[in-house]
Amino acid sequence: MTDTPARLLTLLSLLQTPREWPGSELARRLEVSPRTIRRDIDRLRELGYPVEATKGPVGGYRLVAGTAMPPLTLDDEEAVAIAVGLRAGAGHAIEGVEEASVRALAKLEQVLPSRLRHRVTALQAATFPLTRGDGATIDPHTLTTIAGAARGQERLRFDYRAGDSTRTKRLVEPYRLLSTGYRWYLMAYDLERADWRTFRVDRLTGPFPTGERFTPRELPKGGAGELLGHTLMPRQEYDVEVEFNAPAATVAARLPRSLAAPEPLGEAECRLRTRSTDTLEWLALRLLMVGCEFRVVGPEPLVTHVQEMAARLARASGTR
Repeated sequence: MTDTPARLLTLLSLLQTPREWPGSELARRLEVSPRTIRRDIDRLRELGYPVEATKGPVGGYRLVAGTAMPPLTLDDEEAVAIAVGLRAGAGHAIEGVEEASVRALAKLEQVLPSRLRHRVTALQAATFPLTRGDGATIDPHTLTTIAGAARGQERLRFDYRAGDSTRTKRLVEPYRLLSTGYRWYLMAYDLERADWRTFRVDRLTGPFPTGERFTPRELPKGGAGELLGHTLMPRQEYDVEVEFNAPAATVAARLPRSLAAPEPLGEAECRLRTRSTDTLEWLALRLLMVGCEFRVVGPEPLVTHVQEMAARLARASGTR
């Protein structure tokens, strides 16, 4: 990127995300040398932006709080998105944000160019919000933490409460925040389950960016919208019972924490009894990955699915 003003604006936009950026990564994104990045950082400091640098193998640059708030850099799409979001927040959805949304929206619309103000008004008029008074509110800090991790491609840890009140700890690669108008969802790749998942943000607590970066994966077929649609559809619940020819401690170490702990049947056998809304495909695969002999007692659909999987594997290996 040879246009210095445009490059500085892009650099500032990156630094305004809540993460630390290695100089090499900034240079790669802006397609310039690390030396040019250092010069651009010095220019931003001269303009009053408090850019902090840390040394070492994991060091980098980040924008820290200063004595005064420097101007934000927003492109047209970001300005429209913020204005629409503030209008929505002024009416409902996020805990404690209604009054602040009104004040911020008044300031933003005062400086919006007329062409963007028209777009905001048209979009708002053409949108019918699907609201529902279920009382679910969200701490704004939770949303900004998740959004920052997604933008910075940083793995995220949090505690999650499922619909049946089961609590689990999750480690995910966050991709998108999705809103239905009355509820927020996080679309992420669950590293423990090795699959895409959506999480209700109001059931999510203690989000914590780990500092570990990830390379974006290919999104599932249909994208975020289709994945959320599957989440909102009623899911089949199964009472699972499986017997393993292995000690309970061994099996427990190879099963995800979202499933119940197996109970010992002896020194070398155990039984798993749990209730799950996971798909039959995922359940069968996880059982197979335990790496020992097992027998599915129920439910019948899972028994049938495991039998079909065994037949496919036998055909694939050239046996009957």
